[in-house]
Amino acid sequence: MKKNILCAVLISLVSSSYSQQEPIFANYLSNPLVLNPAYAGINNVFNASVSYRSQWGGIDGSPNTASFSGHSSFLDNKVGAGLLFVTDRLGAQTNTYVSAAGSYKIDFGDFVFSFGMQAGILRFNEDASELTVFDPDDPFFNQDNTFSKFNIGTGFALKGDNFFVGLSVPRLVNNVEEIEGLDTEVYNRHFYLTLGYVYELNSVVALRPSAILRAVGDAPASIDLSGSVIFNDKYTAGILTRNFNTYGLMAQMIISDKLRFGYIFEIPSDQSVGNSFNSHEITLMLDLEVFDFHNTGQRYF
Repeated sequence: MKKNILCAVLISLVSSSYSQQEPIFANYLSNPLVLNPAYAGINNVFNASVSYRSQWGGIDGSPNTASFSGHSSFLDNKVGAGLLFVTDRLGAQTNTYVSAAGSYKIDFGDFVFSFGMQAGILRFNEDASELTVFDPDDPFFNQDNTFSKFNIGTGFALKGDNFFVGLSVPRLVNNVEEIEGLDTEVYNRHFYLTLGYVYELNSVVALRPSAILRAVGDAPASIDLSGSVIFNDKYTAGILTRNFNTYGLMAQMIISDKLRFGYIFEIPSDQSVGNSFNSHEITLMLDLEVFDFHNTGQRYF
């Protein structure tokens, strides 16, 4: 009963505004393309990544997010291009985003500057049969709502051997849809600032602090802070916090020169939804040398 009540509260908070917040990706440093099109091809390889996030497990209708991306550098690593697919489910709502990204890179020797753009379709779907409402005759809730919106995004990135800085607006256009005579805001522009740095203590151990700041109009900013220890450039273990009301553990392992696996476990505090509802996120990444100018060497970002 408590699960259903909490689910109803979550759904009621978002039903009138659809996707006010984009899906959360805790493992953002492993595949920044989900947030920043400038990352396309930045590592001079072909990269494919798949991830799945189950948030607040144990709550009926809790968020579940899956993503797939593939991107590569081209023309002697001067440009990058890629595709991104994200589907996000919360209660009766399923939002899907498909986009194509392109980037132009300038190599300064010690670091690379990349500018990226993306364009795609946001598809919003609400299944009324999965809603339990107080007034079944309310026209806003007794019918399915499905529609698509075009959107574009942009981003910048600076990447060196031991640091990464990204600034992006993945979707620039605020989208509004008329539903039962009401203008409903279905998407509000989000801004992301991503920071990561690696400090090598010795030939075996390195430290990697990182942060991501999310900002959206008419809502408080959100910040993720994390710190990891890297062993032998192969194993990573660390801790994270989101707004100091969610805490988690993170781990990553390089299975081979081409394959990486990452896992994150989060526990919300009582300031969030309570520590009974944990979150899990897994990521699998593949690097391949498709062209002779590609290089699958060691990388931190």
